Amino acid sequence: MSPTPKPLEPNAQTETVHIVDDDEALRDSLIWLLESEGYSVATHASAEDFLAIWTPLLRGCLLLDVRMPGMSGLELYEKLASEGSTLPVVFITGHGDVPMAVSALKKGAIDFIEKPFNDRDMLTLIAQCLELDRERSSQKRQDAEVSRRLELLTSREREVLDLIVAGRLNKQIADTLGISIKTVEVHRARVMEKMGVASLAGLVQQVLVAETGKH
Repeated sequence: MSPTPKPLEPNAQTETVHIVDDDEALRDSLIWLLESEGYSVATHASAEDFLAIWTPLLRGCLLLDVRMPGMSGLELYEKLASEGSTLPVVFITGHGDVPMAVSALKKGAIDFIEKPFNDRDMLTLIAQCLELDRERSSQKRQDAEVSRRLELLTSREREVLDLIVAGRLNKQIADTLGISIKTVEVHRARVMEKMGVASLAGLVQQVLVAETGKH
């Protein structure tokens, strides 16, 4: 008797391995493998089924068959990427689908694995993907916190901050804004306090990450 897939948790933040494959036997074998290792698993028989439940809040990773009826795995991947999804993706490929999988790797997929695959190789990939998802999730939280702190700054404090990040010295900032050096020092201290940093390097790094999204 095939194992019954666990239903998708109502909380999208639950770390879940999502399997999108039209092959029911493969889905069942992956459920058995992954649940025996303690993973939360959700299966989807088509790309369309997965899109119906996808939200940007989903945590975990995605095992995605390259070739499926209807929307292909590659098309689903491109659709998710256009929507800003950061879920790590591993493609499951047949022998003839390797070129498509390589194309997906060039677009940001994590890896691909050929059928029939070794269980240990699959588990290694899953562990790597989930660790990457945790790192990305942590970075998202840090970015959101920096954005929240930036909103606490007054317009004058933001002006001072922008000039600090531009590499200006206190005297240059004072001249640019038409205020005293002492006033610049006061604003600078408040900026550091509100941003929760102890060093100029930490301040600049926070702002650059928030503005560019590059980590």
